Amino acid sequence: MILSLKNVSKTYPNGVKALDNVTIDIKAGMFGLLGPNGAGKSSLMRTIATLQEPDTGEIDFNGLDILNNKIEFRKTLGYLPQEFGVYPKMSASDLLHYFASLKGITNKAERTAIVDKALEVTNLSDVRNKHVAGYSGGMKQRFGIAQLLLNNPKLIIVDEPTAGLDPAERHRFLNVLREIGTNHIVIFSTHIVDDVKELCTDMAILNGGKILSQSTPKELVQSLEGHIWKTTTSREGVEVLQNSHNVISSSFNDSNDLDVRVYSESMPGEGFEPVAATLEDVYFTTLNKNQSQTVA
Repeated sequence: MILSLKNVSKTYPNGVKALDNVTIDIKAGMFGLLGPNGAGKSSLMRTIATLQEPDTGEIDFNGLDILNNKIEFRKTLGYLPQEFGVYPKMSASDLLHYFASLKGITNKAERTAIVDKALEVTNLSDVRNKHVAGYSGGMKQRFGIAQLLLNNPKLIIVDEPTAGLDPAERHRFLNVLREIGTNHIVIFSTHIVDDVKELCTDMAILNGGKILSQSTPKELVQSLEGHIWKTTTSREGVEVLQNSHNVISSSFNDSNDLDVRVYSESMPGEGFEPVAATLEDVYFTTLNKNQSQTVA
C-alpha cells in the first residue's frame, strides 16, 4: 500500500496558500504529520480525503487516481476530522449500527459482528449502551475511530485527535491508534511532538504548506547527534543567547533558571555541554531554519 502526492497546491479565495507543491509518499504504518497550528495540516488532510480539490497536483492511492475516482476511493477511506459530530441521544452500539447501515452493511448478523469488533478495538465495549453524547472527550475520539473502522478502511486519516485530551485519555487513544496502525496506512496529524515520538514509524514536518523534512523519527534524531548543546542562564541571558546562537528551546529548571538548548556544528562557547538530541530538537530546528529562510 502506498499513498503518493505529487506537486499538490491549494490557495484559498482569501489568498492564503495552504499547500505549496506538496510531494510525498506514505506507506503502510503510522505516519505522523507534525506542524504548528496553521501549518496546512488540516488542509492537506481534507484534500487527501477528497473534501476539497487542490488547484494543482496528483494524488494516487495504490494505483487509483483519487481526484478522478472519489466515490471508489472513499470506500477505502476512514476520516476523523478535528471536530467530529454532534451526537443524538443514542447508545454507542445503536449509533454504530446506524452508521454501518448507511455504509451498506444490511445483514444484521454481519453488522453486529462488525460493530462488536469496532467497540472491542476501541475499548468501548463496557460502555456500549451509554449515550455517546455523555462520553468524555477521549471516549468520543475513540468512538470516532470505531465508526470509521466499520467499512474496514485501508487508509485512515486522523486530524489533531489528542488536542484537549487529559493524559489518561490521550494514552488510551494512542494505544487504539497503535493497534490499528499495523494493518493500515494511518496518517496522524498533530502539533504535539510526543504523539509522533510515541506512535509513528515515519513522519514529516509541515509548515507554511510545505513539507520541510521527511524520514523516520529515529533517523531525524540521529541527524542532529553531536550538534545539540545545553547551558543554564537567567531570563535576561536567554535574550543575549538568542542574538548570538541558534537557540532551539528553553525551559525552567528546579533552580528557577533556564536550561537553554542550541544547535551548533561545534562547541558554541564556554559553559555549554553536549546533550543527546531529541525529536523536539528536530522539530524546532527545522521550523527555525524554515523561518530564517523565509525571512531571508
